[in-house]
Parts: sequence; structure tokens; C-alpha cells
Amino acid sequence: MNEEQIVSALGALAHAQRLRTFRALVVAGLPGLTPSVLANQLGVARNALSFHLKALAHAGLVSVEQQGRNLIYRADYAHMNGLLGYLTEHCCQGEPCAVNPGACANC
Repeated sequence: MNEEQIVSALGALAHAQRLRTFRALVVAGLPGLTPSVLANQLGVARNALSFHLKALAHAGLVSVEQQGRNLIYRADYAHMNGLLGYLTEHCCQGEPCAVNPGACANC
């Protein structure tokens, strides 16, 4: 990931509602969630949620797929792991540390 992508992703997550939305999609896993289900889980209006989902999608943190009349939103685990990898790439001054990059191998 390049610096511009990192800044975009961190900027998108720097809002409490978007952070909660992204975390809910991470928990949902590969099946993803429709905006209706997500809005009900988070207790937010669908129009407000739509704005936040668009920002997350623009930052590459979520993907959207049309299934019939429904939109399915999913966390983009590759992008998330790229962001985490970038942030921890040079941790501990190059010494072995407790960070386990393979901890989320199933994501």
C-alpha cells in the first residue's frame, strides 16, 4: 500500500460511526451485511449509514456487491491487513517482537 491509500483508510476510520460500521462488517465476515441489517445492528438511520459506507468503500476498506435487489457490504480483509502491515512494518526497531503478522491468516 502506498502512503496515499494509508492516509485515506485512516481518515475513513477516524470517525466513530465509520469505525463501528467497519468493525461490524469485520465481525460479519465473508457473508457481509445489507445496509438494513447493519443500520438495525448499529441503531443508525439508513441514509446516514449510506454516507459512511460510501466513505469506507472509497477508502478501499469495504466492498459492495449487488445480489438481486440487495447490496451486500463486506470488509476488505486484504486492504485491512495491508493497512496493519504498513503500520507495523518497522515495529520494535527491527527486533523480534510480540506482533504476529500471521495472527489473522484466516481473514
